[in-house]
Amino acid sequence: MPLIPRTDLTVSDLCLGGNVFGWTADEATSFAILDRYLDATPSTLAPFVDTAEMYGDGTSERILGSWMAARGVRDQVVVATKASPGRKEHPLSAAEVRTAAERSLRNLRTDVIDLYYAHYDDETTPLEETLTVFDELVRAGKVRHVAASNYSAVRLTEALGTAERVGVTGYVALQTHYNLVERPAFEDGLRDVVTDAGIGVLPYFALAKGFLTGKYRPGEQVDSPRAQGAAAYVGERGDRVLAALAEVAQEQGVPVPAVALRWLADQPAVVSPIASGRSVEQLADLLPMQDLVLSDDQRSRLTDASA
Repeated sequence: MPLIPRTDLTVSDLCLGGNVFGWTADEATSFAILDRYLDATPSTLAPFVDTAEMYGDGTSERILGSWMAARGVRDQVVVATKASPGRKEHPLSAAEVRTAAERSLRNLRTDVIDLYYAHYDDETTPLEETLTVFDELVRAGKVRHVAASNYSAVRLTEALGTAERVGVTGYVALQTHYNLVERPAFEDGLRDVVTDAGIGVLPYFALAKGFLTGKYRPGEQVDSPRAQGAAAYVGERGDRVLAALAEVAQEQGVPVPAVALRWLADQPAVVSPIASGRSVEQLADLLPMQDLVLSDDQRSRLTDASA
């Protein structure tokens, strides 16, 4: 049962990425995706949706807010959003964070954000200033918990130490790029930091821009705005990973993407992988990960294939 450390937020095994809302999924399709995700989430867990102020310049947040209002489910959903850089000169300055938080609250039609991220590190603003304004938002009841996204091991360590030294709310989670074919950046540094600090990890690009769905093969054309990014993984190692995924998926009787997500969810410190679908059909391939149990042998085969 996934629990974000240092919080009382017990969330779904799959965090639904809202980056597609208003981009590759129009509002009606987004509502359908959210409805299916809500229905598929076990009653003991909270549906967990991730968005950001920069996704569609607020469109993603507004669609999510409209859906929660229309369905009357705000109290059931754990909502994560981010203070994003955009065209801001100092995106994590106190003034910019206050403004961003108020905008997100309006877009989401809510009084409180459950998990509020610093979307990207901002070395032009002192960490103490950023952490202090985040603490201010928590104390004001506008944000429940704060987290970091796209921080290096060095800067995350510094941020955690700064929060402790100043006596303000610290980061409870890290959102970072991590999946079966993108491992060293997290495993060779960040993993030790989050493990030692006892904070949770929410990996994005959990399916490697779609590559780990198994759709991308040499010479094949895939209709997706992420096709070029996914194509970067095509090659000997990528083929080895896809072969291992296909083998385990066949053994388990589930879609390939569900196996890739389950492997990721089973890694140390990971709370919930973040993945999105631009249709209900795509989402259907992800949902079985919630009930999937990999054997030690299956997990080891996947790990070895991606080494």
